[in-house]
Amino acid sequence: MTTGFRFYRGLEIYPLVYPHHATTASRGRNYDEGFDAAVRIQEPESPEGTSRSRVFRLAQTTPFQNAGDARRASTAYAVRLIDTCPENTSVLDLQS
Repeated sequence: MTTGFRFYRGLEIYPLVYPHHATTASRGRNYDEGFDAAVRIQEPESPEGTSRSRVFRLAQTTPFQNAGDARRASTAYAVRLIDTCPENTSVLDLQS
């Protein structure tokens, strides 16, 4: 069973993958044009029912060939952001 996210260093990582070109009324989905990716990093929900989250878009010059590559890249990007975050700082507090 797939949960759709993974835990890393106490944070939840949600890969976000979407077609490179948006679907419009005149155009159906065209997955052959590739995929773009982003990642949502979120704190686990507190007992009060609140949590902070933030979305980071991957800066790619060309779209990913398939959804699997985009998903893996977004997860790796989140891990890199978390690992390189300055000590005593949350990745959710970083400036864009």
